Formats: sequence, structure tokens, C-alpha cells
Amino acid sequence: MKKFTAAVLAAALVWLATTPACGEEESPPAVSARAGVVMEADSGRVIWEKNADQRMLIASTTKIMTALVALERCDPDQVVTVEPAWTNIEGSSMYLAPGQELTVEELLYGLMLASGNDAAAALACVTAGSVEAFAALMNEKARALGCENTHFANASGLDDADHYASARDLAVITRQALQNEAFCRIVSTSVKKIGDSTFVNHNRLLRECEGVFGVKTGYTMAAGRTLVTACRREGLTLICVTLSDPDDWSDHRDLYDWAYGRYSREEALAGAAWTVPVIGGAAESVTVTPADTLSVFHRESDAVTVRCQLPPFVYADVRAGTQAGEAAVYVDGVEAGRTALVYTRTVPRTEQTAPAWWERVLRLFD
Repeated sequence: MKKFTAAVLAAALVWLATTPACGEEESPPAVSARAGVVMEADSGRVIWEKNADQRMLIASTTKIMTALVALERCDPDQVVTVEPAWTNIEGSSMYLAPGQELTVEELLYGLMLASGNDAAAALACVTAGSVEAFAALMNEKARALGCENTHFANASGLDDADHYASARDLAVITRQALQNEAFCRIVSTSVKKIGDSTFVNHNRLLRECEGVFGVKTGYTMAAGRTLVTACRREGLTLICVTLSDPDDWSDHRDLYDWAYGRYSREEALAGAAWTVPVIGGAAESVTVTPADTLSVFHRESDAVTVRCQLPPFVYADVRAGTQAGEAAVYVDGVEAGRTALVYTRTVPRTEQTAPAWWERVLRLFD
């Protein structure tokens, strides 16, 4: 267990670091994928990668972005009347019929569970007026997320030389999508009945891998098997992406078991306390403690640092429970959480006490 100690300095920032443990760590499993990545959902830190920035065909994992853009721009309860142009689309389908009425949310279930290319066309046209205009929105969103190796030409993932993404970018897009509650509810659903039709989620790992709660499968002959999943175990959420992977089900299970086996949870600031000098008060100093202990996941070899921001001194009247500053915990330089630092007691002002010379000097610079 790593220990965290700190002291308040005159400077506002205090950096504290633990020493990484020595020793060999278990190597990641060998996978069949041409490209892949495992990313922490909360921090965005990558813990395993293989050709993660290579631009590749991504098949129906495209629909993660389709769903994200549609959810951000449409009312899920909006009723849509199916147009003939949205039916009989090439590839997988939820079998929409002209004149059929469904809500945007029902189309999203057909998109993500049945991988309906017809649902993708319907959502694109309802959202933006055309598939081409919707693809422009997808590319706009990808740029906003910092995805440098992604470009969309359609909403379904049909093969196109101008339609590609990298494993890293797909993880970034999924990380953003997982912040949407409706998206999480849809992709974690195993079976959904819509009208007279019942749709079964193509993602086998929902039923076969501990903690998996999404996200999307994909396949074309040119792209091969593509798979994006998300898994939550003991409070830690990981995203796994594999592209062109003939053994993706097994590879995702093995990568999750390996990744979670390397992590331990720690209450990073448990028992931590700092002291701030008090000017003009009934006490010369006041203790400051974290409002939250910050539950942090890390590997034994990770460098864990704490960054504190506190004033070099404080004037009385100090009130218990009010915020004094902030503390943040970093794992290998990536922020893993932050919390307020609060005063533990009230220190009233004492007017009878004449300030010391150094207190008078400090007041001149306040």
C-alpha cells in the first residue's frame, strides 16, 4: 500500500510522489487484432495498445458515433415516420417499413442491438436532413474530441475509402458516449421488444464476460471483425477496442482479465492533513483535511503524485467546513481525481492580540 504525506509550504503548490515498485509485471496477452487499445474510461489513460493510431475500416462500430450525435441533437421521444428511402438498405437491418412510426429511442435500439443500417439512415436524415449532412456532423464531433485519425463518410459503417478511424480514436469516442445515460442504457440492453419485433444484442460479451455493459460489434469482409466493449469491475471502467480481429470475443475477455489483475484500489488521501498558519486568531494555525479520500485505481509500478493548492496563511475568522484549497491525485501524470480541502475547526478573531511584526508585513502584501 502506498502512503501519502504532505506539508504546506509558503508556495501555493505542493508536489508529493511515491516511488514506483520494482519488479516485473505480467505481460499483456497476445491478441489476434491488427490494432487495438485498452483505455481507462474516467481518466482517458491508455494501458495497452497495438497499432493504436493506424487508420482502419471500422464497420458498424461507426454506429457509436451515430448514436452519440443523434442523442445530442434529437429528442429520444420524437416520433418518426419511416420514409421509403430509409428501407431496404444494404447490410444488416432492423427491417423498417415505409409509413411505420417509431421513436428516435426505438431507432437507436435497432441501431445498436440489431446494427440496423436502415435505422442509421433514418436517424441521419431525421437529425440532419441527409446522410451526407449527418456525416459532416459526425466529423465535426470527431474533431471536437481531438480524433486525428478518423473520418466518416456514412452513418452505418459501410466500407468506403474515406471512412476510417483508429483504435485510439474509437476509444475516445466511446469514452464520450458513455457519459450519456441513454446511450449506456441502450447498449447494455440484451433484448428489446419493439412493436412485434424482438431484437437481441449482437454483443455476446454482455452475457459471457464479467462486468461488460456495451458497446458495439461490427463486421464487413474488408474490415474484418471489429469490436468495442466497456467493462466495469469494482468501480473501475475500462474500454477495449479491437480492429480486424478474428478472435475478438476471447481477446477482449483476456485483455480485461489481464488489465483488472494489475490494478488495486486505494483511498489515496485517507488520514491526510495539512496545517495553515492563522493571522489574528485565537489559534496560531488550523488543520486542513480532504473533503473526500479519493478512491484511486493504480498499478503497483505507477508513480502516484498528489498536488495540493493551499494559501500560505489565512486571516481569522476561520469557519469549520469552509474550503481552504484543493488536492488532486495523479497516476503517471494523468489526473485520477480531485477534492476540496476544508478547515477542520473554527478559529475566531482576537482583536486584543497585537499582531507580530511578520504578521504586519504579510498584511502589507495581502
